[in-house]
Amino acid sequence: MARPDSGRNVRFAPVEWRTSPGLVAYETALAVMEARAAAIADGTAAELVWLIEHPPLYTAGTSAKPEQLLEARFPVHPTGRGGQLTYHGPGQRVAYVMLDLKRRGPDVRRFVATLEEWIIRALAACDVTGERRQDRIGVWVRRPDKGAGYEDKIAAIGIRIRRWVTLHGIALNVDCDLSHFAGIVPCGVAEPRYGVTSLADLGVATTMAEIDEALAREFAPLFGLATPAQAAADNLAPSLPAI
Repeated sequence: MARPDSGRNVRFAPVEWRTSPGLVAYETALAVMEARAAAIADGTAAELVWLIEHPPLYTAGTSAKPEQLLEARFPVHPTGRGGQLTYHGPGQRVAYVMLDLKRRGPDVRRFVATLEEWIIRALAACDVTGERRQDRIGVWVRRPDKGAGYEDKIAAIGIRIRRWVTLHGIALNVDCDLSHFAGIVPCGVAEPRYGVTSLADLGVATTMAEIDEALAREFAPLFGLATPAQAAADNLAPSLPAI
């Protein structure tokens, strides 16, 4: 279903930017995301960045191994994204990024690197130095306070490509309960010197709204203009794919 004003070519419309209040159930988010991605591929909806928080849960990517689930403290959701096990929960900013790589360039590696750069630039606004690693996906911060060579992951990345439209995206730890990660081997990284952290754990006092502002500000130079919109979580599932 196209937008009422779809006389213009939505393939070249600005990226839509939505923020949902409250906690969005994973099943709801997945259904909405897949429907919207299909509409983008069909040319009947604009690209979308959707900012949400989930209730506590684990998601298992296509490379997840059963032994990496140490304790099923929360529901485990199999998902078609790449990667292994990760945690989502309150205080973590999840950004589902639905972009059309057919018109942006069908280069998945470049897209992942750009997502990493997006996070790194947003962290810099908080005076946090995020870094990428060739052998470990996501964004990492050095922790010399824990010991030589110690690093913590502050943001995870997991994507899926369907008809050259991207699904899933990033998860940035703002002020979440880090003990919840203990139920899994996060992203398959088991070495003791590699852990997880958050902005709050690093002593950075910030709000989710401030993080969203940083993400929005750094998005345009990397991906292009976005148009903001606001949607209530309880109305999002039926309405978002057609917007």
